[in-house]
Amino acid sequence: MGEEGEKLSTTVAEASDAGHATHSVPSGAATAGGRGGAKPGSSRADRVSSYELADFPALTGREEDWRFTPLNRLAGLHLPEGDEARLTGPAPALTVSESDGVRVETVGRSDARLGSAFTPDDRVSAAAWASFTEATVVTIGSGVEVDAPVRIEIAGTSEEVAAQHLLVIAEPNSRADVVIRHTGNARVAQNVEFDVQEGAGLNVTSLQAWEAGAVHVSAQQVKVGKDARIKHVAVSYGGSLVRLTPTTRLAGQGAETEMFGLYFADAGQHLEQRLFVDHAVANAKSNVLYKGALQGQDAHAVWVGDVLIRKEAEGTDSYEKNQNLVLSEGTRVDSVPNLEIETGLIDGAGHASSTAQFDDEQLFYLMARGIEEKDARELIVRGFLNEIIQKIGIADIEEGLLDQMDSELQVANF
Repeated sequence: MGEEGEKLSTTVAEASDAGHATHSVPSGAATAGGRGGAKPGSSRADRVSSYELADFPALTGREEDWRFTPLNRLAGLHLPEGDEARLTGPAPALTVSESDGVRVETVGRSDARLGSAFTPDDRVSAAAWASFTEATVVTIGSGVEVDAPVRIEIAGTSEEVAAQHLLVIAEPNSRADVVIRHTGNARVAQNVEFDVQEGAGLNVTSLQAWEAGAVHVSAQQVKVGKDARIKHVAVSYGGSLVRLTPTTRLAGQGAETEMFGLYFADAGQHLEQRLFVDHAVANAKSNVLYKGALQGQDAHAVWVGDVLIRKEAEGTDSYEKNQNLVLSEGTRVDSVPNLEIETGLIDGAGHASSTAQFDDEQLFYLMARGIEEKDARELIVRGFLNEIIQKIGIADIEEGLLDQMDSELQVANF
């Protein structure tokens, strides 16, 4: 599978374009208000972030953030009827497994902790912020190392449009695995925030295993403190339309983030991932790898990856890659990696993107050893996607996803 992309390091004096990536490497100082003569709004840092719904105009579909999303399939989660409207349906039921050292609270929207690691950055996340009445706060105590995964089950039972808010706090020097599993049927705009404090380590797996008719738009934002790290794995294969916007803000020196993703789009499904990694401090690291497979008429996958390395983020080490495997005719993939750099004093930064059908050399190799073509194709797909599954590190989740992958492949027309 060929890739287009590039790798930048401290030896690069000027930006160069690769494919449909966008680079900005100003020679002088730049700020969000005036970025070296850049067109206003062209920088990822210039996008609106606000707790006020009115700061986000009604969507037309021509906005950069929404140009790939079919607005007519959002079920009204973007409040097209105006800023006074709200998402008033019952939120999906949320339950959290019991673990020593982990506190679970249901709080009102006035709780001061809410929004500590989150700011709405599009109209749907702002609509969710304006609409929720209570939130769930899960706190991993300072210095606690949780032995078993903290499992958060989110089950939809209503087709009314709803809002949901979840805050996960990893206090200093804590360690935990968190699994968020979405099932059932829902029309939900969801905001999830992760506050990973100094020296903490958090491994998050977000599973979108909805029933076929679900509509799920989720902003999942992370703030990573000094010497803290997070691994965020997003897996989407259920639902009619699922749109995730995972964001990591590296807020303390020595912070690290790994963002992995897997999606399997079947006929008629729209699965969209829009990532943002914000390098706001020096000596932080990020690594992004998302993989997708598509089959069936009108299966549509979208991946947009934005990495911003700010002027003050010297010593940054960052890389992002997206790979897509097309299994049948009639599918569509939009893959757009964007890399914006405001300082030349980095350890390295780069990106790559590829979309392809089966590799003929791999097929030939397997078939030359007596493997039937259909079985060879299935082996290639399993190997392609398993790289992400094995990043999860939780045996029963990995086994369940391998079984799900086998089920998806049974309907593939190889």
